[in-house]
Amino acid sequence: MKWYHFLLSILYIYLFTSCSPVYTKYISNYQTLRTDSAPNYSNLNYWAAHPGKKDPSDSVPKPFRNSYKFDSAVDVFFLYPTSLTDKKDKRWNADIDDAAINAKTDYNSILYQASAFNEYRLFAPRYRQAHYRSYFAYDTTAALKAFELAYQDVKTAFQFYLDHFNKGRPIIIASHSQGSTHAIRLLKEFFDDGPLKQKLVAAYLVGMYLPENYYANLKICTDSSQINCFCAWRTYQVNYIPPFVQKEKVKSSVTNPISWTTNTEFVSPVMNKGAILRNFNRLYPHVAGAQIKDGILWTPKPKFPGSFLFRTKNYHVGDINLFYSNIRYNIRQRVAAYTKK
Repeated sequence: MKWYHFLLSILYIYLFTSCSPVYTKYISNYQTLRTDSAPNYSNLNYWAAHPGKKDPSDSVPKPFRNSYKFDSAVDVFFLYPTSLTDKKDKRWNADIDDAAINAKTDYNSILYQASAFNEYRLFAPRYRQAHYRSYFAYDTTAALKAFELAYQDVKTAFQFYLDHFNKGRPIIIASHSQGSTHAIRLLKEFFDDGPLKQKLVAAYLVGMYLPENYYANLKICTDSSQINCFCAWRTYQVNYIPPFVQKEKVKSSVTNPISWTTNTEFVSPVMNKGAILRNFNRLYPHVAGAQIKDGILWTPKPKFPGSFLFRTKNYHVGDINLFYSNIRYNIRQRVAAYTKK
């Protein structure tokens, strides 16, 4: 029975990509220049994605290539999720030049998640991410210190981006998991008050708890073309509310990534334009519906080849992939509304 569950977990990882071991063949392409040092964002090696170089975020899934339209007038600042997940790794933060971590990041989250935003100038800074254990550590002092170090890299990268690359363009903030931990704070410091709010097309803060009324001025997006607002969701199977969610005293902000509203009605899978899973060049339409429920997003069990073996109720790793096509199309809607305004 243990082996059965083990195989199911491997299938889950394989289909949703975030921890796939496929990245290992790319490690030789990376140089370890130094360790335990701060990133130098004037060097493109310290950007996982950047308009000035070719990187996995430039990849366009085959079903979207005929309709692909690049708009250089808008920027996306993307913060990727945790790649430092090995339980045997005792580090609290990843070294900025760790070849294995950088390859894993680039050929998983940058390829499969950041690419959803690649019709615009895409920036994704490398940062000394906190180890996955930091979210559950008994040593809260060490964990908070790890998150702070990671955030300071993110903040430095964003300021460098503003000073050297933005040139007055409107901005989309996008993130997942640990990336959202930092993006939520970044939005608070740079956009919640002041002139940058008017440059915000929208923020997609995916896969992390974001208390309602966390921001003084920024509001959650309530329709598909609203701008200067944010979207947020965490995805779980229908009828499942994780224990840690049950303990949350303030509900998390939630946007339905199919309807792009905050309504609690169930939205049919028919409205899901398609997911991108392990096969990057195959689109899976109608893979999942969605409904907002008690601070999270519920979906019936996703339907894709092999999903009958799929037993987990936590769809965190598919937060973006399950709604990949809807996200891609929605960005166009918001950019059009911003441009019109």
